[in-house]
Amino acid sequence: MSAKSNADREPSSKTPSTPAGPGKWLLKLVFWLGGLAVAAVLSIVFVAGVAMVVAYPNLPDISDLADYRPKLPLRVYTADGVLMGEFGEERRNLTPINEIPKVMKDAVLSIEDARFYQHGGVDYLGILRAGIANIGRMKSQGASTITMQVARNVYLSSEKTYTRKIYEILLTYKLEHMLSKDQILEIYMNQIFLGNRAYGFASAAETYFGKSLKDITIAEAAMLAGLPKAPSAYNPFANPKRARARQLYIIERMEDNGFITAAQAKAAKAEPLHLRTSADKNILHAEYVAETVRQMVYAQYGAETYTRGLNVTTTLVAEEQRTAYRALRQGIMDYERRQIYRGPEKFIDLPTDPKKLEDTIDDALDDHPDNGDLLSAVVLEAGPRKVVVTRGNGDTIEITGDGLKPVQSGLSDKAAPAVRLRRGAVVRIVQMAKGGYEITQQPEVEGAFVAISPKTGAVRALVGGFDFAKNKFNHVTQAWRQPGSSFKPFIYSAALEKGFTPTTVVNDAPLFFDGGVTGGQPWEPKNYDGKFDGPMSLRTGLAKSKNMVSIRVLQAVGARNAQEWITRFGFDEDKHPAYLTMALGAGSVTPMQMAAGYSVFANGGYLVQPHLITRITDPKGKVLVESPPPEQPEESQRAITARNAYVMSSLLQEVTRSGTAARAQAMLKRPDVYGKTGTTNDSMDAWFAGYNPQVTGIVWIGYDTPRKLGDRETGGGLSLPVWISYMDTALRGVPVSEYPVPEGLVHVGNEWVFEEFARGGVSSLGLGDRSDDKPAPLPAGDEKRRILDLFRN
Repeated sequence: MSAKSNADREPSSKTPSTPAGPGKWLLKLVFWLGGLAVAAVLSIVFVAGVAMVVAYPNLPDISDLADYRPKLPLRVYTADGVLMGEFGEERRNLTPINEIPKVMKDAVLSIEDARFYQHGGVDYLGILRAGIANIGRMKSQGASTITMQVARNVYLSSEKTYTRKIYEILLTYKLEHMLSKDQILEIYMNQIFLGNRAYGFASAAETYFGKSLKDITIAEAAMLAGLPKAPSAYNPFANPKRARARQLYIIERMEDNGFITAAQAKAAKAEPLHLRTSADKNILHAEYVAETVRQMVYAQYGAETYTRGLNVTTTLVAEEQRTAYRALRQGIMDYERRQIYRGPEKFIDLPTDPKKLEDTIDDALDDHPDNGDLLSAVVLEAGPRKVVVTRGNGDTIEITGDGLKPVQSGLSDKAAPAVRLRRGAVVRIVQMAKGGYEITQQPEVEGAFVAISPKTGAVRALVGGFDFAKNKFNHVTQAWRQPGSSFKPFIYSAALEKGFTPTTVVNDAPLFFDGGVTGGQPWEPKNYDGKFDGPMSLRTGLAKSKNMVSIRVLQAVGARNAQEWITRFGFDEDKHPAYLTMALGAGSVTPMQMAAGYSVFANGGYLVQPHLITRITDPKGKVLVESPPPEQPEESQRAITARNAYVMSSLLQEVTRSGTAARAQAMLKRPDVYGKTGTTNDSMDAWFAGYNPQVTGIVWIGYDTPRKLGDRETGGGLSLPVWISYMDTALRGVPVSEYPVPEGLVHVGNEWVFEEFARGGVSSLGLGDRSDDKPAPLPAGDEKRRILDLFRN
């Protein structure tokens, strides 16, 4: 049965099954992956479509970028176009793309977006690479083109999420569609933040190198191009090593992209960079002027002052301002060298580990930044004959000899702990004229300098203090101080109207006023040198600054008359009480008032108002305010007669020729300079006020909280050298000019006198005819108690 069954079976028509080959399975896998890829692409397209439908209508309107107008700061310029101050949230100097130098554009494109002019705004490969690298972190990084950066910086936040990236890409397409490549690059080059409050490469060039963008080199452009990625990390001020490394990399990228040759790259890498520092002598320090302008403009334009891009032109002359700044600081530091050393600014513990040591020193010097040419440093080693210090840039400086003289007391074994120089002391150093460095200290004394054009009132230079960062109080306009002997010329001017002449003889003899005269404590004034020289001419009395002569002159004029007279020069009557002490400058003035007052003598008798702003324009150059100073004063501004001004100039010329300011003519080597020294009681204020027909200059030095400058400190010793230093620059190339003799004067005995007083002088004036001209009652007594002893030739 089984055999039958087997026999009955028919052979199968099917071939035997065999295992599938590997090619077949691979083909299936490819089809499977292809399907997934198509699905993914379709999904991406679908999602992108949905995103476009949902997000595109919500994208910001970018039509305003076609007329790009960012926030622009208030910028203040000198009369000769030098920038001296910026005020605003963002320092920015809007620069059209055609004015941005090619080297700057090449450097930026090399590191940020080399294919900027070829792609459509988005680097797809870069985005894919960044996305894969960040899978699982829900963040996207890198691959941002310049257009994408513009989209992000102008309209979007800086958060790194997929949602923001989608908006960024969509906005990028919109930007590329509506704006040209040059427009996009122009926005980027002006909008990007580059550290130190600088926005845009034009502002950064000024901030880091102190120069115009059009003047930068390949090496400088590469340094600036490294800032957008991380303005803090690659800041050449704060992180010079990292900034240098990135600069070298960018130079290589510029070479790789064909923007520069190998020879140019080699030269750029070797080029030393000169960063702008506060000690840079080319920096225009006019902070007090800029702040004054800011206040004036804010009063007119309010909050728009800081965003509207106003450009203000002033009357300042850049070179004269630089000279004034250096001269005042030099004068103050010369005084400081004569003071006792007060000790280091701080003491820090220096670790032995080199890395920790470097960080500790950097932190200490960050807290004690450089003050102009006063550089901060940390002492590494201190001995009686040698001190070694280090700067923030790692430079080590050895100081010996004369460089240690100002701090000898701090090197003594007997020095107090707070004064003694030792390792870890934070000190100040300054470069000496003869080379090398000197250890010094921040001054406590303050000063002020102002120069104006006497005919127009245009302010040519103004320094309101030693350091604006340390003390923003403007001593030129805000400090009310006693003028001392520098006020005497205004009393003498009043005397000329009462019949005095340069030859009038006044007795330089002792005076005494008891309580019955003063209404208080007895007063026995002295001359500065404590000596009395007897009878002398009015000319000699002013040249030698004799106090007894001035008091006698004021007594003859009448204190009330003199009080009224000084208002002609712009002084406040209530600041100068009608007492005899007014003859010694016991009232209150500001340096700016003194500049206007002395200009009355300088310009032939006119009171001109100091003038600072000449023009305000908008960013496109449209003039909003035009206020040029007048070329000549008007007759309505006349304060005193031309002949009074002429005779006073003759008297003040004697001061600079043979008197307390004789150094002026001797050092400037010209006769047409006029002025008066001033030293107040107990040497609390030191002044020099002087002029030439072209410029009036005022110098004041003193402590904010009045205290003695020193028994031997005078206006002639402290302030006059500052004035001479400034005038040496201001009068360079200016021909010598003498004042023409005005009408109403006659020449008598080698002196010019008022015509009506040529024969009579004081005796013909009839002093005391008016009740308010009478001398105050005086106690009877000998010659010492007489107020007025006048002798005629």
